[in-house]
Amino acid sequence: MKNFRRSEKISTFDGAGFWKNAYAHQRGKLLRAVQVPDDQIKILVDKKYPELPAPLRYEIETNGKNYDLN
Repeated sequence: MKNFRRSEKISTFDGAGFWKNAYAHQRGKLLRAVQVPDDQIKILVDKKYPELPAPLRYEIETNGKNYDLN
């Protein structure tokens, strides 16, 4: 049996917390940062976080720390 090293836990961004407390323009910046097309941003910015598509939530949670959202 091969010895496997435990990989480090992937650091995640609190997407739900950010989404709940962010203004629409901050949500839009985050969506642009994860390369969502502008026509979709207008639709998604007003949705609740759980209503976002699962792949988009995953992208936000795994890459959200890499963007300046202020």
